[in-house]
Parts: sequence; structure tokens; C-alpha cells
Amino acid sequence: MKIYTKSGDKGETSLIYGVRVPKYDLRVDAYGTCDEANSAIGLALSYLPEEEEWTEFRSVFHIIQTKLFHVGAELATPAGKEVGWKLEEADVQFLEKSIDKWDEQLPALTNFVLPGGASSGAGLHFARTVVRRAERKAIALRESGEVNPTVIRYLNRLSDFLFVAARYANHKLGKIEPALHQE
Repeated sequence: MKIYTKSGDKGETSLIYGVRVPKYDLRVDAYGTCDEANSAIGLALSYLPEEEEWTEFRSVFHIIQTKLFHVGAELATPAGKEVGWKLEEADVQFLEKSIDKWDEQLPALTNFVLPGGASSGAGLHFARTVVRRAERKAIALRESGEVNPTVIRYLNRLSDFLFVAARYANHKLGKIEPALHQE
């Protein structure tokens, strides 16, 4: 199978079920931003050490990256059509449990932090901002079409998760995000 089809050469692409839309369509923008977030997560994880202590962390992210792919599939499904899988409340709860578990191991926040620290931590902070953009796109799409409400909740919680994951990675690696400058 060839990777290129040439079907998008005129500025259109296919949603799930073969519905053709312009590449600037809000659905394409929303699921494309999820793809961008997924890539940012993958890049951030590539900076982690290969030691065994990071195995569980990576396993959690494998689940999350898979779910983020599912979010993209839901957003790429035209209104009135069904996708093969849907995010469920249990997916949001998985994020919440992971947030709580890792946050327990972190020093309490006493002020705002700036994105930074280790390369992996800074990368997770970057991924968080991309997820926030994906959330905004999904909310805009909800206004003009059907969006599973769990997708919105999942993206909102995922950005919280990525904030804690970035802090957790930085903490475990002995790096600290810079504090907001107090004038």
C-alpha cells in the first residue's frame, strides 16, 4: 500500500465514512490538533531515560496516546455517523486516578510555574498546551455539530494530567520548573 493517494492534492480530505471536506474544515482542524498533541507527547517521552523506573510511566502514556487517537477518530466522524469506539467516563477517571497518584508524590505548588525543567518535562508542558488547543477546537466543533461530551471532558482532564506528568517527570529527574517571576 502506498502512503500517498494524491486524493488531497486539491485541498480536500476524507473523514471517516469517506465524506470529503476541505482541509480547513473544523473537524479536520480538531482531529489534526489531537494528532499534533499525540506527536508532542511522543517527542516528550523520547527524552525520558530508558531505565526500568520509567516503565509504568510509559505504560500509562501508551494508554493515553491510544485514547487520544480514539478522540481524533471521534472528531473525524461526520455528524450523524457512529464511530467504532467511544470514549467513556472510565477513560476520564483513569486520567484522574493517574493525576492523583503522581500528584501525591510531588511537593505542593506554592506559586505558578513556568514550563521548563528537563527536556521531557518541558515537552509534556508543550503537549499540554497543544491539548488545550485541541479542546478549544472540539468545543467549537460541538457548537456546530455533534461531539461526544466525554471527548471535551477527556481533553480538559488530559491537559491537567499533562501538567502533573510534566511536574512528576521533572521531580523524578531532579529538575525544577522555574517559578513565575515576582516583581
